[in-house]
Amino acid sequence: MSTAPGPARSALAACRSLLPTRSDLAAMRAHPRQDLLAGLTVAIVALPLALGFGVSSGLGAEAGLATAVVAGALAALFGGSNLQVSGPTGAMTVVLVPITAAHGPSGVLTVGLLAGLFLVALALARAGRWMRYVPAPVVEGFTLGIACVIALQQVPGALGVPVPEGDRVAAVAWQATVEFAREPNWTAVALALSVAAVMLAGARWRPTVPFSVVAVAAATAVTEVLRLDGAEPIGDLPPGLPAPSLSFLDLSALSSLLAPAVAVAALAALESLLSASVADGMTVGQRHDPDRELFGQGLANIASPLFGGVPATGAIARTAVNVRGGARSRLAALAHAGVLAVVVLAAAPLVSRIPLAALAGVLLATAVRMVEVGSLRAITRATRSDAAVLILTAVTTLVLDLVYAVIAGLLVAGALALRAVARQARLDQVDVTGDLPGGHDEEERALLAEHIVAYRLDGPLFFAAAHRFLLELSEVADVRVVILRMSRVTTVDATGALVLKDAIDRLHRRGITVLLSGVRPEQRRALESVGALDAVSPEDRDWPSTPEAIRGAREHLYGAGVLSVPAAPPPPAAPAREPAR
Repeated sequence: MSTAPGPARSALAACRSLLPTRSDLAAMRAHPRQDLLAGLTVAIVALPLALGFGVSSGLGAEAGLATAVVAGALAALFGGSNLQVSGPTGAMTVVLVPITAAHGPSGVLTVGLLAGLFLVALALARAGRWMRYVPAPVVEGFTLGIACVIALQQVPGALGVPVPEGDRVAAVAWQATVEFAREPNWTAVALALSVAAVMLAGARWRPTVPFSVVAVAAATAVTEVLRLDGAEPIGDLPPGLPAPSLSFLDLSALSSLLAPAVAVAALAALESLLSASVADGMTVGQRHDPDRELFGQGLANIASPLFGGVPATGAIARTAVNVRGGARSRLAALAHAGVLAVVVLAAAPLVSRIPLAALAGVLLATAVRMVEVGSLRAITRATRSDAAVLILTAVTTLVLDLVYAVIAGLLVAGALALRAVARQARLDQVDVTGDLPGGHDEEERALLAEHIVAYRLDGPLFFAAAHRFLLELSEVADVRVVILRMSRVTTVDATGALVLKDAIDRLHRRGITVLLSGVRPEQRRALESVGALDAVSPEDRDWPSTPEAIRGAREHLYGAGVLSVPAAPPPPAAPAREPAR
């Protein structure tokens, strides 16, 4: 019998739930051939992307390869999705560029390490489930903004000019265009546009063929054979991964890097969980564990900087290729990392000859393919609120940064959702004479309708809608009794309860009696906590239904002398007796 205290056992169980299980290992042995083939396909697609995103981040192509190998393997093994493929992504590159400009490569590595620790903490705190509440307009606007930023980042490489200084992509792209106008480099432009065109056309013609590798290989071959000027290559790559090291860590700079690390961790969590959700939607029977996914991404981002890699996330495009390639378990993502490791060890000299302009073309095509025109059109046509959230998120992503864009999108989406919910709340008058039993003449019914008014509260009584109820109740005409029907109130918060109490107090000051009907137990707690029920006499607050409350109000009017008690009907005549026989 275990003697460990309860909290310790709970913490140990939480940690165990984040680790790989026997079922994961069994799934990896079930279909090895399919998984290995899918992993090879993903590796072919991922190679130019890893090189391109490494160069775009400012740390070089070797950093992108190290990220794809180290982070890809650890996230595959410890992540919460059987089909997720992780590595350097365009969204993360967008965040890393200003960090590189401000703090240099060592700052990027430190940020990645801190972000990994934050992700592990989020996993232990079971925060993964909250990511599912991100609205679709925010996601689509976020993706559109990222695509625009990635495309702008590739302008210097596609034009064959040195990357100008600055952390605003639009300004950098404009400066690069000015430099190109002074001294055009048509070789770089031709290579970039050719690679992008081959990828986009090939994706329509044969979606299963990795045209990115075909286009990059062709561009490299043409450059080498024709010895084209203006096609600057990637440069020398180390023949293998460097030994793990913490030499980049500067403890004195940690305080200035905490905010960027939080932004990187937030982006890694958001993009990874969105990518895992996409993988779930493309398959039958696959469901990711969001907390395990955060844990796996955290370990991946802790390890990646030790080998010189940039922060990593789940990659939607590579994950989609993995699923379409027939992957059945996490062995496919592990195989993808293994193939890239072989490339690093055996083919570094060949990879180093790839022109930078060709990689810019790969990322330009990737940015174009990220934009789902059909989804954008559907959301913008759904409601004006959805269109506004999408546009705001996209523009904020382009002008500010990704984390601010998601925060702004969530805030605006939440405010618009609250407004929509508040509009569903209504205060409707109920006919008090319709629920009276027979035996009342028309004159009495008219008097009751003159002195009693009943209202039915529909929908939520909360902070976004409560004050409108106060205004409507305060404008009640001169009557003797007001009945409030609460049975259709969906929720009551503290603000709604306080506003209701204020309205009851105002009616009491006018000499109007207030009766409550249909108060449910979950509403009673909020009303009692602010004293709203104390404003109503005990005999007037517990009417189970509106008809009974109306009859109670009628008796109240009789007791106050407003109505005269109707004369009792004469007793029925006794039946005639039959004569005795």
